[in-house]
Amino acid sequence: MSDHGESRIDHPPRPLVWRVGAIAWPSFFAAGVATMVFFAFVDPLALRDLTFPNLPMTRELGYTLGFFVFWLATASSSLFTWILLRPASRFNRPLPPD
Repeated sequence: MSDHGESRIDHPPRPLVWRVGAIAWPSFFAAGVATMVFFAFVDPLALRDLTFPNLPMTRELGYTLGFFVFWLATASSSLFTWILLRPASRFNRPLPPD
């Protein structure tokens, strides 16, 4: 039997544009769906009146801000998942032999 450390396969790191795309693209779609569902039930002007009544805002600006808030939230979730799924072999050094 071979040593457990020798049988590891370490995949090469992906280019930065692939990693950013793997986080941004799915979160973009999730933010789009979340925006449609949320604003199907909530009027952005009514939300503005409850939170910041003196802020001059149109519905379109409310939809836009809502989309970017949802995109930030879903991108944070995707980024956290990517951090947790990175191979440990890139960050953990093998223990020295006894």
